[in-house]
Amino acid sequence: MIDPEELGAWIRLLESPGVGRESARRLLAAFGSPQAVLAATTAARREVVGTVAATALAETSEALDQQTRITLDWLAADTPAPRSVVPLGHPLYPSALLHAADPPLLFYAQGRLELLGGEAIAVVGSRNPTRQGTDNARAFSTHLSQAGFTVVSGLALGIDAAAHEGGLEGAASTVAIVGTGLDRVYPKRHLALARRIAEKGLIVSEYSLGTPPLPENFPNRNRIIAGLTRGTLVVEAALKSGSLITARLASESGRDVFAIPGSIHSPQSRGCHALIKQGAKLVESAQDVLEELNLPGAGSKVDAVQGELVLDEDDAVLQALGFDPVTLDALVARTDWSAAALSVRLLELELNGQIARLPGQLFQRLGSA
Repeated sequence: MIDPEELGAWIRLLESPGVGRESARRLLAAFGSPQAVLAATTAARREVVGTVAATALAETSEALDQQTRITLDWLAADTPAPRSVVPLGHPLYPSALLHAADPPLLFYAQGRLELLGGEAIAVVGSRNPTRQGTDNARAFSTHLSQAGFTVVSGLALGIDAAAHEGGLEGAASTVAIVGTGLDRVYPKRHLALARRIAEKGLIVSEYSLGTPPLPENFPNRNRIIAGLTRGTLVVEAALKSGSLITARLASESGRDVFAIPGSIHSPQSRGCHALIKQGAKLVESAQDVLEELNLPGAGSKVDAVQGELVLDEDDAVLQALGFDPVTLDALVARTDWSAAALSVRLLELELNGQIARLPGQLFQRLGSA
């Protein structure tokens, strides 16, 4: 466990009002450690970061001392999943982050810290995915985890949750990068999922305990998702979304970006199509991703686990559906079936997992991921 004096110095450096991440980075570069930063004179610190930050670090704070005590208690708690605080320079600090833009100076973790040292891929996408998008995210993530890639995502609703669920199915598991303190779960409906990830995977945050889900924290955490991984797979995304931010950060760091194409009529496909136009690699299976990343031995592992949903190509309703969302009226026109007969058949296909019922009384055929 981290030394209490060192932890207290880190918390004062990172949490003192008026300092900020960039000033903390410059002070560390100048003085070498948080303890040395605090031991320096205000005048010496002022030479590096200016008056406001230099003076803030000269002041003692009961609130920050209390934060240190709370963190030490959190670390010492008897839990199924081990807890850690990992500062820059620690032997377990992931090397991948060192080569990324703006790596966190310190992060909190709960779970299997060794996952940060292996091969990893980000799987991200819409908070409001289609049924096909959710299925794709889970299937791709299962295959990637079984092939040796830890699946990294952000614990958000929709694609992120499906990616974590899939990652948990494989030995390489999953890592959740969150935008709150690790004593909180956001969204709250993911409490059970977060517990499973902590026990079988890893949850990571650069935010101190007690930090609420502030809007600005989530774009910030995306740089960690991109920085930890060999590449980023975008499953579904609107044109303006956090997933595209993650993809951009990955590209700027020289990492691969993958996108799954979708219906030209779906708003959730437009972000992926935009990425493909900009040079992202179009992928139709987990095998496509693995071949691009060239993980030794990956092909045989995926071949063993990747199956396809078998559809009856002679089924008139499936033929009429295609893979784009379609209305009941359109299906009536395509099949010459009555609306009543179609409704019965569509319900059968939905119960068999062959189609999805979408908002707006639309139906869509499901394919393999």
